[in-house]
Amino acid sequence: MPSFAPIPQEQFVDDVRALAAALAADRGWSPTYLIGIGRGGLVPAVFLSHATGLPTLSCDLSSQVKDFADDVLVRLAARTHAGERLLFVDDINDSGRTIGMLRATLAQAGAVAHAVRFATLIDNVSSDSRVDYAARTIDRAVNKDWFVFPWEALAPAEAIAEDAAEVPERIA
Repeated sequence: MPSFAPIPQEQFVDDVRALAAALAADRGWSPTYLIGIGRGGLVPAVFLSHATGLPTLSCDLSSQVKDFADDVLVRLAARTHAGERLLFVDDINDSGRTIGMLRATLAQAGAVAHAVRFATLIDNVSSDSRVDYAARTIDRAVNKDWFVFPWEALAPAEAIAEDAAEVPERIA
């Protein structure tokens, strides 16, 4: 069983504020839309939207329903040709699989590369993918905790353990 590391609401809010500050400090790039990545990025994207005043859209990768993931990404990629900038928001960049898949799908759909960026609350420095903004960093080679975000705290411990076990090398 992994070591669960609950993230208190106050830490989550501080992390969102850190992302908002990083966006405000970036004078060379500002998103048109925040895109919450379902499931884990939806709540951070909404909080970040309130902190920045930027509108929020969403795509849901976790459901694996094409109409809410692949089709949405194709439509979002098209918007970058009109000059719109997209900031995808997720809770954690752990293995890099989600961000890598998003980048590949958006590129295949013809997105303008410099119009797409990524932000996470936690960034694993040994991930296969990089993010543009992160509130905190960890190194999975050292930290094997399974982070439990406030919105996950209602899930049964067994369900959280099953999620953690999906990629055993993150926690072993």
